[in-house]
Amino acid sequence: MAGGSKRPIIVVKKKRRHGTHHGGAWKVAYADFVTAMMSLFIVLWLLNSTPQIKKAVAGYFNDPRGMGASTGTASKGSAESVSIDKTNVEDLKDEIEQAMKKQADLSKLSKNVEITVTGEGLRIELIEDQGGTFFESGSAKPSENGVKLLDMLAGQLHSLPNKLLLEGHTDAQAYSGANGYSNWELSSDRANAARKCLQENGVGEEQISQVRGYADQKLRIPDKPLDPSNRRVSLIVQWEKGEGESVAKVEVEAKH
Repeated sequence: MAGGSKRPIIVVKKKRRHGTHHGGAWKVAYADFVTAMMSLFIVLWLLNSTPQIKKAVAGYFNDPRGMGASTGTASKGSAESVSIDKTNVEDLKDEIEQAMKKQADLSKLSKNVEITVTGEGLRIELIEDQGGTFFESGSAKPSENGVKLLDMLAGQLHSLPNKLLLEGHTDAQAYSGANGYSNWELSSDRANAARKCLQENGVGEEQISQVRGYADQKLRIPDKPLDPSNRRVSLIVQWEKGEGESVAKVEVEAKH
């Protein structure tokens, strides 16, 4: 510059914004806090939940995608294997009824299927009519309708931890077969045939507790011993140990 004067020195000062570096840190801390609170509430809720809910939650964390059933690794505590008791038995009853309605072939048979809650458990009765509905007439061989219904029931019941009991019943008409074959054998054979069909469609051997044949000793309509509706096979989803006592008590109190 003229006259030998020096150029002025320009100093540029940049203000550092302290919030820029860690402005989102509070969001992380808040998210951790919310997660911790949610975990606390879940634990408190579980402490006051029923054993069935605890099993269901434990089963979800063991197999969240529900793949255990298809791979054979599902634990007994999975959501699919929650036991049936008096608190949720109506849910199973509704599920079975809805499953029947979804299949046209089974929907028309609804009048021949009676589902009731008893002291033993959930009783599902396959009731015959004059021409035979679930079994061929005078035979222990399941009919096409019988096979379809038992297949559907196996799909609904195979994952339950509850034991299954099967009963066979006839009317009071003497069986006309040869070689001493009677209503005792027919009722037992029909119950056993139902057992085989259930097991062929997914029910495990260990799930069946008993197979009974009563002939005409427990008629559905006692004052009409020859009525075809006395011929039936009953499938009972049994209560877990101790549950039946409370249900039976409620039934007795209701009668009084």
